[in-house]
Amino acid sequence: MAIGFRVSGRIGKPVAEVFDAVVNPDKLSGYFTTLGGASAPLVAGTTVTWWKTVPVEVDEVVPDKRIVLRWDAEVQDGKPAYKTRIEMGFEPLEDGGTFVTIAESGWREDERGRKASYGNCEGWSQMLSCMKAYVEYGINLREGFYPSEMRGELPTPDGS
Repeated sequence: MAIGFRVSGRIGKPVAEVFDAVVNPDKLSGYFTTLGGASAPLVAGTTVTWWKTVPVEVDEVVPDKRIVLRWDAEVQDGKPAYKTRIEMGFEPLEDGGTFVTIAESGWREDERGRKASYGNCEGWSQMLSCMKAYVEYGINLREGFYPSEMRGELPTPDGS
């Protein structure tokens, strides 16, 4: 059985606005891919680049409902490369807000896979928090959050 997780949270804005905060590269770069940005909008069948160096394959985009992505899993030297799958769901709530769920799955059941999944779980949880602050209040919580990004480097698995 492959390793995976699911995180979710409420963002107090309409689903169209929340969805756009993910597919629009200018907005995504304002709270998540702040170091190097996002290269292009999320369009099914394309590959975009996040943080200047991370290719993200866009498998599916259903406006205001769902986004499915794939990207490279972290592997040990000499091991074959593989991808994990990210699925984002956007559910409109009766109060006008949006319930966002992000699930990532597909890691190998080994020490590297477990460690990488824990790091990505932390990252997607932080992304939801940053998206909430950005979409609701225009605040970039990610800036200065990771010491590595303050040095101009992507965060490492230990968060430094």
